[in-house]
Amino acid sequence: MCSAALDLSDRDRFAAIVVGGGHAGCEAAAALARLGHPTLLVTGNVDRLGHLSCNPAIGGLAKGQMVREIDALGGMMGLWADAAGIQFRTLNMSKGPAVRSTRAQMDRQAYMKAVRTTLFGLPHLRIWQDEVVDVLTDDGGVRGVLTALGLRFYAPHVLLTTGTFLEGRIHVGLTHLPGGRLGDAPAHGL
Repeated sequence: MCSAALDLSDRDRFAAIVVGGGHAGCEAAAALARLGHPTLLVTGNVDRLGHLSCNPAIGGLAKGQMVREIDALGGMMGLWADAAGIQFRTLNMSKGPAVRSTRAQMDRQAYMKAVRTTLFGLPHLRIWQDEVVDVLTDDGGVRGVLTALGLRFYAPHVLLTTGTFLEGRIHVGLTHLPGGRLGDAPAHGL
């Protein structure tokens, strides 16, 4: 699966490869592509780009600070949240300003649509559905990645944004099973 037609003969022409299509991967891929760098985003499931966790919120004390910093640097998460927010609140209003924070609850489908609309609309970004199983190196430097399908994509920069999926395990009571998020496979090989 790919966005636009990914000509495999051009696979060595990427400036960077981003591994993982979660919050960090989507932000990194969008930033690189918006700067004009030919970028490849490799994700295990294209249909899950922009998928939110069980608590579909953007903001809060910790994440809210990160979203503001991303926004100040020209990032997309705040804009995607604006497009998909269904409830916006200021937390801890009865407490001091140091612990006040904004948080927005998202419509999951609208958020995924906003993320995908942005990513698939970036002319310098290609999206490939596959699992990266190895980072290729040469003389101590990065050359690219090897995928589970046996494809090699080349770039001088590789960003690993696998999050909780890297050798991920899900714990439900006393039951433990491999997974990145309930219903998603973990990333093995790296």
